[in-house]
Amino acid sequence: MLPTKLTRNEDELAIIKTIANSDDDGPVLMLNLNRYTSDAGFPDTGLHQEYITGLEAFLPVVGGKILWRHPVLGQAVGIQKIDEMLAAWYPSHQAFLDLATAPGGENNYRLRGLCVEYAVIHRCTGDQYPFCP
Repeated sequence: MLPTKLTRNEDELAIIKTIANSDDDGPVLMLNLNRYTSDAGFPDTGLHQEYITGLEAFLPVVGGKILWRHPVLGQAVGIQKIDEMLAAWYPSHQAFLDLATAPGGENNYRLRGLCVEYAVIHRCTGDQYPFCP
């Protein structure tokens, strides 16, 4: 469902699936580090706006929500060029896995594929996420 440029880490997905099928499944925070295509309209127009608006409406279908989004101004260390950090919270690992088959998922993945040039998603504990004013 995702374009090849957004390659999934199959080893990590196996871990997520194991957790989802266990009694230890619980909240998870997915920290998305995204670089957008030059024609996506980041930060507030075009495909990017359509993707984010759709994502905000789509995540609650599986019980998730965007906690915060923040543009990245530069990298003080390293060379990974990222445009935006986005923290998405899910009530369980299973909820994260359910995204692909949830109503609206096909359109969400289509928009993501059109506007995201590069992405890394870090899996973090979701039971205590940072407070953001």
